[in-house]
Amino acid sequence: MDLFRKRALMCSLGRFSGHSILVLQVTLNYTIHAFKSDILAGLKCDIDGNTIDQTTPPPPQTEASPTDWTPYDSCVAFETAEFLFTRNQMSAGQIDTLLNLWGSTLIKHQDTPPFSSHRDLYNTIDMTPLGGVTWENFLMSYNGVRPAENVPPWMTSTYEVWFCDPRLLIHNMLANPDFDGKIEYVPYWDYNDKDQHCFKNFFSGDWAWNQADIISEDPANHRSTFVPLIVGSDKTTVSVATGHTEYHPLYLSIGNIFNSVRRAHRNGVVLVGFLAIPKSTKEHLQDIDFRNFRRQLFHYSLAKIFESIKPNMTTPDIVCCPDGHYQRVIYGLGPYIADYPEQALLSGIVAGWCPKCLNNRKDLDREGPSLLQCREHTNLLIEELDQTKLWFEYSIIDHVVPFTSDFPRGDIHELLSLDLLHQIIKGIFKDHLVTWVEQYLEHTHSTSHAAEILDDIDRRITAIAPFAGLRRFPEGHGFNQWTGDDSKALMKVYLPAIRGHVPQDVICTFKVLTEDDLTQLQDALDRFHQYREVFKTTGVVPTFSLPRQHSLKHYLLMIRCFGAPNGLCSSITESKHIKAVKEPWRRSSRYKALGMLQGSCMSDTLRALRQDQSVEGDVANIIDRPTIEAHVELAASPVSGGARDVSALALELGLPNFPTILQQFLYDQLHIADPDPPIFDPATAPAFMGRVSVFSSAAASFYAPSDLSGGPARNDCVLVNMNDNFKCGVDGLAIARVLQFCTFKYRTQYLPFALVHWFSYTSNTRDPDTGMFIVVPSINDDRTPDISIIHIDCIVRAAHLIPVYGVNFLPHAITLHDSYNVFHAYYINKYADHHAFKVA
Repeated sequence: MDLFRKRALMCSLGRFSGHSILVLQVTLNYTIHAFKSDILAGLKCDIDGNTIDQTTPPPPQTEASPTDWTPYDSCVAFETAEFLFTRNQMSAGQIDTLLNLWGSTLIKHQDTPPFSSHRDLYNTIDMTPLGGVTWENFLMSYNGVRPAENVPPWMTSTYEVWFCDPRLLIHNMLANPDFDGKIEYVPYWDYNDKDQHCFKNFFSGDWAWNQADIISEDPANHRSTFVPLIVGSDKTTVSVATGHTEYHPLYLSIGNIFNSVRRAHRNGVVLVGFLAIPKSTKEHLQDIDFRNFRRQLFHYSLAKIFESIKPNMTTPDIVCCPDGHYQRVIYGLGPYIADYPEQALLSGIVAGWCPKCLNNRKDLDREGPSLLQCREHTNLLIEELDQTKLWFEYSIIDHVVPFTSDFPRGDIHELLSLDLLHQIIKGIFKDHLVTWVEQYLEHTHSTSHAAEILDDIDRRITAIAPFAGLRRFPEGHGFNQWTGDDSKALMKVYLPAIRGHVPQDVICTFKVLTEDDLTQLQDALDRFHQYREVFKTTGVVPTFSLPRQHSLKHYLLMIRCFGAPNGLCSSITESKHIKAVKEPWRRSSRYKALGMLQGSCMSDTLRALRQDQSVEGDVANIIDRPTIEAHVELAASPVSGGARDVSALALELGLPNFPTILQQFLYDQLHIADPDPPIFDPATAPAFMGRVSVFSSAAASFYAPSDLSGGPARNDCVLVNMNDNFKCGVDGLAIARVLQFCTFKYRTQYLPFALVHWFSYTSNTRDPDTGMFIVVPSINDDRTPDISIIHIDCIVRAAHLIPVYGVNFLPHAITLHDSYNVFHAYYINKYADHHAFKVA
C-alpha cells in the first residue's frame, strides 16, 4: 500500500527524516492534533548550547590521514592485531607461539614482527585513541545484621561490578556518522492515507510523545532533543563444562535510532557492564535474607551505573549528533528489555504475577480491563499495608526498591517492554503449545501410539523441502537444547506437520499467533483464548493463568507506547552475547572477568579504528528498499559445460515440445508492447534453435526487517507476477516450480527466462485452519504437466511449499528430496520469512 506521511510534530521547527516503510502496522482511529511550536524541537546549537541558524552547515570534521595508524606502526600491524584478536580469536599462548615463529623467519632480514608478545599486542590495542570508554568498577557487600555464628558465606563476600559510563557511551552513539539519516530527533505520529495511526520505529509511539510533553513543562528544556535509553540485561552461560560459568551483561541503546539499525547492531547496541551474580550454598539459597540481598544488589547496581545520566535528565547535555551538529539533549530511562524472571526482579513482584497489571495470579486473564501497576500506587500500598498482605494480595515485595525510583520520570512497570522471543516464540509457542500438543497426544492415545504419532510429525518436518534462510530439522524437533532460532524456525513449518493428528481447535490455537494485521490483535487474542480451551477440556493443563501467555493482553498498549515490537525484542541482546561475552571469554584466562572486559573493549576499539580509516571489512547487509517489491537476477555465471543448442536442451529436459514452448516465449517477448497482438501461429512465428546458456540459480533481494535474509534462491518454486490476468489465490501472483534457468541472445537482445511447471490454486481463499493457500500441480487436458517459459522479470521471489500430509502416516522412505515430487497438494508457506508473510 502506498503510504503518505502526515506528521503531527511537536513543534513547527523540528527536524525529522522521511522514511515511509512500515514493518508492523496497528490501525487506530486518531485525529491529527495541533501542537504549539515551543515544545521540544531538536534544534541545532553550538558547543555552548546556544541555538544557531538551522541552515548552518556542520563544522568540518577532522579526518585521519590514510597513513596514520597510531598507535600501530603500519597498516600491517593493525591488520595483524585485528586478525589475531577479532577474526581468529587466538588465545594469548598461541599468539606468543605465532609471533616467535614469525620472528625466527625475520632474523636474517634484521627485522621483527609488529608485536613482541600477546601483552605487547593487548597494550597497543588499549592505547588506540578511538571508540573505547574506560572500564570502571565498584565493590559491594552485605551490611545487614549477621548471625553470631555460622555466618553464611554470601554475607562475607565482596561483589564486584564492572561498567562503562553510559553517558559517554551515548555520546559515542550520537556522534556516529553512520546513524545520519537513520535517527529521529523529534517524536512524531504517523498516519496513512486513511488517517489511521501507524507504528514502526520507537519514536512513532505514544510514550516518547508523552515524555516530551512532560519534559517541555520546563521552559529551559525547550529546543532540546529527547534521548531515551533502552536498557536490556540477560544472564548467559559461557561454559557448561567448567561449572556453568555465568555472567550478567547489561546492554544499552537509544530510542532515537531506527529499529532496523538496532536489530542489525551496527554499534546501536553497546555493552554497558557486568552485574554481580551473588552465589550461595544450597543450605542458604532459599534464605529470605539472601533473596532480598540479591534483589537489592541488582537494583543498587543499576542505579549506581546510570547515575551519571541523572543530572541531564532535567538539565540539557550538549552532544554532537550524527549530522555533525551539536544539540541540547535531555536523557530519560526508556524501555527495559528482559525475560519474565528478570521482569519480576525489576518490578519487585512475586513470581507468577504480572509485572504490568494488578490481576491476581490465579486468574491473570480474567474478563474485563486490567488495572495497570504504577509507581505511585505501589508506594502507597507499601505505606499502608503489612508485608503479608502486600505479598499475597498485591504480589509486592516490600524490601525491593526499583532502581527507577532514583530517577525522574522512571516507572519500571511502565518501562518493561514486550518481548517476542521469550513471551511468544520461546514461551507460548515452544514451552506451552508444542509441549501441550505432545501431552495431548499422550493423554488421548496410548503411550506407544502417541510415540508413533510424534515420530510421524518429526518425519513430516524432516521431509519438508529446503528453503533459503529456513533452518532444517534433520532429526525432527525432539531435542533438548532449544535456542530462540530453533523455536522461530519450527514455527514456520510446525502447523502443516501436526494437521491431521490433532483436532481443528488445536490447529486454530497456533494460527491466531501469526495474524498479519495487528489491527486484529484483540480479535486474535480472543480467538486464542477460545481455541486453547481444548487443552483444558481434554485434561492436558489445569489452568491458563500463565504470565507469558497473559502478557499478550498488554501487547496492543505496548505497541501504541513503544512502536513495532521487533525493535525491543530480547533477541537483540541475546545475539549481542556472542561478540560481547562469549568470544572475549574464550580469549581470556577464563578465571576472572577482567580479561573479558578488556577483550570486549579491545574489539570495540579495533572496529572503531577500522571505520575511521575506512578499511574494507564486514558491513551489515542492510538495504533500504520498499517492503514488498523485489529484484531477481540470474547467477553471475552459467553452469559449466557451456551453452547448449535447443535440441540438446530439449533432450536433456525430456521435453520434446521445448522448441515450441521457446518459440511461444519469443513470440510473446517480441509483441510485449503490442496491445492487440496477432494470434500465435507456430508456422509463421519466428523460431530460435541456437545456443542457450543454462544457470543453476537466481537470487532475489527483498525487504526483511527482523531476520537476516538472502542468499541464492533455490531452483524450486517461485511466485510469479501475472498482473491483471490472474485473479485466483494470492492477488496477481501464481505459483510455479522452476525446472531450469536459461538465457539466449536473439538478434541484439538477451532474453533471460525460466522453464516452469505451474501450480493451480484449489480455492480463492486461504485454508481457514492454517491461514495458508493450498495449490496442486497443474496438468493439461491430455494429463501432461502444464509447463511453459516465463521471463525472469515476472518472478517476484522464491516460494516455499509444504505438503498437505493429511491423516495418513508418512512412509519412512520419503525424504526432503521427494517433497515436491510425491504429494498431491501443498501449502504456500507464508511463514517462511517476512516478505513471504506480506505477499502470500
